[in-house]
Amino acid sequence: MFCNPMPGHLLPMLPLARALRRQGHVVGFVTSAQMAGSVEPDGFRLIAAGPPTEAVVAEVARRSGSDILARQSPELVGQFFAGARVDLCVDEALAEAREWEPGMIVSEHCDYVGPLVAATLKVPSAVMAIDPALEPEVLDALAETVGSRYLERGLAAPADTPFGHRLLDLCPPSLQRDGALPPLGPIALRPEPHQAPAGSPRASRAARTGRPRVLVSFSTAPGAPPRLGPVLRSLAALDIDLVATTGGVPVDTLGLDPDRVELVTFLPAAELLDDVSVVVHHGGSGTTFGAAARGVPAVVTPGMPGQARQAARLQAAGAGLALPAGEQGPESVTSAVRRLLTEPAFAAAAHRLRDEIAAMPSPAQVAARLIAATGM
Repeated sequence: MFCNPMPGHLLPMLPLARALRRQGHVVGFVTSAQMAGSVEPDGFRLIAAGPPTEAVVAEVARRSGSDILARQSPELVGQFFAGARVDLCVDEALAEAREWEPGMIVSEHCDYVGPLVAATLKVPSAVMAIDPALEPEVLDALAETVGSRYLERGLAAPADTPFGHRLLDLCPPSLQRDGALPPLGPIALRPEPHQAPAGSPRASRAARTGRPRVLVSFSTAPGAPPRLGPVLRSLAALDIDLVATTGGVPVDTLGLDPDRVELVTFLPAAELLDDVSVVVHHGGSGTTFGAAARGVPAVVTPGMPGQARQAARLQAAGAGLALPAGEQGPESVTSAVRRLLTEPAFAAAAHRLRDEIAAMPSPAQVAARLIAATGM
């Protein structure tokens, strides 16, 4: 399996990886060495190839003179995923893959190294769409950028992206853009909230009080986002229990009553979402799909284009509210949470979305189908 060295790109792949292993297959992850902490606890082999994300960001800035973290145009997105990262990673990944001799390659849809390796080795490949489909102009930029890398190796350039033999689509139909999927014959794959490896002890959690529990999950990266404290202080005015993910920042530095909020550095989403009534998050696919799989409505405060895309689709499905940039202040978040807690239509829509996801094929079913198709 190939993925960008980012937890949000790797964790959605784990359920399929676990299913393949349970069915007797050996699974390895090709990504940067920085992802060892996300791969090795599950017992999967990390096949280190390519630099960390920060090095790719720096290379894009060197080539373009632009900071992709500050501005995301289709051209910069294409250069990041299908240009600079491919150039910095593919030769090392190809050498490792030749030694590994895979029978199949699965890549997440923003990884353009895996499909190129698969085409070079003439190995069956599948692409896992971990987000709703990207906009056509972004897909065109990605295809144009990666095309020259195929031609340099004497391979036919893909006409469009994602590129492979099969598309595994984690996005529930209600959150997908109409007519957005490429002509790969998509196979639905049920998204699951991230779970700890089998046998891992469950963390000790704060006792329930009977009040609604609201989860605030902007980021699990080191250091709490600056808006976390103000948002939690505003939400504390509601008659609710609060749980928040933070980068290990103590409660007293956020000006919070420790009896009113449970702060956690990191817990798998499957544990964080236990008995939650509403989630406040930034719009990443892992939290979006994980909360939807549990039938939990959400307030989404997106910062990046991809997050805004998912926030808009969730609101259109009636399962949450999207707060655009400029309307994400603490009072706006609190007002939106109050609506989700008091207006039954949001929970009803979230439950319909949960039932839609439950009807999608499981990772075990998709794993069996992939293996049967490749004859492994």
